[in-house]
Amino acid sequence: MKKIKVFLTTVMVILMFSLTVGCGSQSKPSSTENTDNKGSTTGNSAERKKIGMVVKNTNSEYIQAFIIGATQTCEELGIDLVVTDAQADSLKIMDAIDTFIVQDIDGFILAGAEDLVTLVPGIEKLNEAKIPVFALDTCPEGGYVDMFLTFDLQASSEKAARQMVEGIKKANNGQVPEGVVIEITGSLVDMFTTECHNGFIKVMEEYPQLTVVQGEGKWNNDDSYNRTSDLLTRYGDEVVAVYVQTPDIMGSGAVAAIENAGKNPADYFISGICIGLEGIDLLNKGKLYAVVEQPALDSSILAVRYLNDIFNGKEIPKVGDTVKEEGALWSPATVIENTFADGGTTMILLGPLVPQEVSSDNEKLWENRIKK
Repeated sequence: MKKIKVFLTTVMVILMFSLTVGCGSQSKPSSTENTDNKGSTTGNSAERKKIGMVVKNTNSEYIQAFIIGATQTCEELGIDLVVTDAQADSLKIMDAIDTFIVQDIDGFILAGAEDLVTLVPGIEKLNEAKIPVFALDTCPEGGYVDMFLTFDLQASSEKAARQMVEGIKKANNGQVPEGVVIEITGSLVDMFTTECHNGFIKVMEEYPQLTVVQGEGKWNNDDSYNRTSDLLTRYGDEVVAVYVQTPDIMGSGAVAAIENAGKNPADYFISGICIGLEGIDLLNKGKLYAVVEQPALDSSILAVRYLNDIFNGKEIPKVGDTVKEEGALWSPATVIENTFADGGTTMILLGPLVPQEVSSDNEKLWENRIKK
């Protein structure tokens, strides 16, 4: 996977020092309808607070965005942050939680996991210790999660799939012909994969002349390359489109497979959700067709801000609230009941379709904010 050197160096320095950061103050989100997502300054407690954060895999650009957003916000708010890469291993996650509890953390952020059931006992330990729990990307399927910050995976996948179909129509005089659509999924045990597939297949069911064939990309470019190559070999000229659930970490593999087959990626209207730095590059080269951005950086920023609110005895958004921040691509965000965990809320942030709704060089995309 291609990396931007400065970006990776920043993340690795963070992890090498187990990330102890702090000082300063920062405006924070409001939790009420029709309010701006900025409020009073915090971080002036006599005793410094500590947040423990478990991430999925630091090689993934969106995980790097989670870390950078949390790091910068903790620095601004005067909070210590300790980051552990559990590599999506539920047992390692639970070990990290045990360590965090011994270290007397004040808040916990789960920033990525795959088996969301096995790790539930760890979440319940945090609940027993009265440590607030926040989740990004995926949500534990048990225990109490104070807030799960995400974007609507099904709706976003549906939006990307519909745009892919529009590309097929433009190439076929406004019609959708008979053909095969390759779907490259993430890990099949991951709730993220299921949610993405449900949005994608909802659109595909409207076009019975299209046959969906599936390959498990397992959230990496090597598996994505192999599955795309296998399916292109098997179905050849029948393939009319390739849907990659998350092009930020599987798009390059799919593109390489198409090019190595002597084909033009632009002819397959490659679409999905989550862009990343690799995706921005592929979009700029015309090799991806339509991708909904995951508000990764902002979700971790908001998680730290809301934990800080809890530390200071302030309310965080509750079910039924709408959170707004002027000019933010994720705004307005709605708050609903958490349907994955045993309790808590889910904040659903917006994600723009790129380049159809927002150009790939838009300075508000987190990929471009980090590059600067």
